[in-house]
Amino acid sequence: MNGAHLHLLLNHTPILGSLFGLLLLLVAVVRRQETLINAGLVALVVAALLTIPTQLTGEGAEEVVEDRPGVTHALIHEHEEAAELSLWVMEATGALALVSLLARRRTAARAPLFTYLTLAGAIVSFGLLARTGNLGGQIMHPEARPGFVQPAEAEHDED
Repeated sequence: MNGAHLHLLLNHTPILGSLFGLLLLLVAVVRRQETLINAGLVALVVAALLTIPTQLTGEGAEEVVEDRPGVTHALIHEHEEAAELSLWVMEATGALALVSLLARRRTAARAPLFTYLTLAGAIVSFGLLARTGNLGGQIMHPEARPGFVQPAEAEHDED
């Protein structure tokens, strides 16, 4: 197993984990179900933790693919920049989720505020992580790049 393979095994977990936590927390807040709120917060803490190994395997993936045909430094750089921002926002969301869990356990007056802040962070985190995943997919999949034209379609266009 090389660095790219390991990164590919991990890279969907932060995206799907943040989406799961976001949806669970959103439904729980709307329904005002304490148990589900706690479950959504825990899911976001776990998603934040899973983001770390995904980020750490990115450099190894870059080393494997950087010299392949069609892979450009610009594509890799844009993905790296997006990944770094996503990491920090997801970690902040995970920290907020942890603070919210602790506040809820102590029945602190500000517990709902922390929960709503966590929900907002989860929305932003998921959006950034989804964008990062899309940019990562474009590195090895030209069909995912904006403006991509199928070679067969290009030949027909010339006729």
